[in-house]
Amino acid sequence: MTRKRTALLCAGALLISSAPLLAGTTASADGATRRGHDCVSSPTPTGGQARAILDVVERDQRELKLRAVVGRVTEHGRDLWTGAVGPSMTDVPARPDMRFRAGSVGIAFMGTILLQLVDEKRVSLDDRLSRWLPKVPHANEITLRMLADTTSGFHDYVTDAAFLKELEAHPFKHWTAQDILSYAHLHDLLYKPGTNFSYSHANFLLLGEALEQITHTRLDRLLEQRIYRPLGLHATSNSYTPDMPSPVLHAFTSERGKYEESTFWNPSWTTAAGAVINMDICDLARAGAGIGSGQTISRKSYKTLLDPGTIGLGTPTTKCPATVCMPQTEAVHFGVSVLVVNGWIVSNPSFSGYAAIMAYLPSKDLSIALSVTYSPTTDQSVQNLSNNIAKDLSHLLVPNQPLG
Repeated sequence: MTRKRTALLCAGALLISSAPLLAGTTASADGATRRGHDCVSSPTPTGGQARAILDVVERDQRELKLRAVVGRVTEHGRDLWTGAVGPSMTDVPARPDMRFRAGSVGIAFMGTILLQLVDEKRVSLDDRLSRWLPKVPHANEITLRMLADTTSGFHDYVTDAAFLKELEAHPFKHWTAQDILSYAHLHDLLYKPGTNFSYSHANFLLLGEALEQITHTRLDRLLEQRIYRPLGLHATSNSYTPDMPSPVLHAFTSERGKYEESTFWNPSWTTAAGAVINMDICDLARAGAGIGSGQTISRKSYKTLLDPGTIGLGTPTTKCPATVCMPQTEAVHFGVSVLVVNGWIVSNPSFSGYAAIMAYLPSKDLSIALSVTYSPTTDQSVQNLSNNIAKDLSHLLVPNQPLG
């Protein structure tokens, strides 16, 4: 197993006992049982929609041989079910308030911030990258839009054999942007910028650096000001180190050939420093609804979020094979730093034993958030098994518009 399967987001991934109220807890406005900003389980359902959701989660946890599944489903902001099944560690049950790596959700945040800056007329999506990062190869040919909708032509460094070898050998290594981009072969584009589609983590590392230059603000602070506070994300933070705030959902993986704990492997390679985030499941559900509904951007920018011009792109070539240049259709395509799948707005991060999904359906104001971890017998050849559970839940909740 190689780290290639742990890519934070793959543009083709979706082509495819009773819990009494704790002392001091209250029912929040959205119906979830909360203690301050804590994220805790709903009362164990005995029937109805909540029971059906839990049945799907428990069945999929067994059949997919997952270690733990943590989830939250809301509709119109109202809690339908929040809970966890399986252990975090031996003898330590998973809980909804446990933090996990959220990978490409940070990428979705960066894309939204870019659209906010467009709304404020501080930038245009068609501004050249050379205005802020003039030393980047081809910066005068590549626009901010091309970074955000990943049509720049840059190689994806997480598919580079030399990078994967180094990453696998040294999982605790701290990676700088210079380290990472040395494997992205920025001088050698896959195609003329803006003419094709291929997912590349390099785009978002550069987008994060550009946002800092545009705003003169460090990226973690930018996310705090423009995303966390407006969306009410109280359990979301950046990781400049491998540490995460407690309590932590522990992760395990077999990708190096043996089953081992990977919770604190260094995530610095995953995206721009400042957007390497962790969060709990309640924040993931809230983020899905906030980003997916365009809460912090204009109506015009929301339309761009869903279709920045990628539909019709994704033509395989000799230099860009079908596994890289994937067709973008109206039904399934990449928007501005998010996937759009059958009307759902999706981000599905995966990182060394962690896998998650935030999926939001605007027409129903329905948010599905899941985070899963792997057991020794989990089939880790499948990139992100939280997708499977989300699909099953969508068939249950919206049978006429499922998630794939």
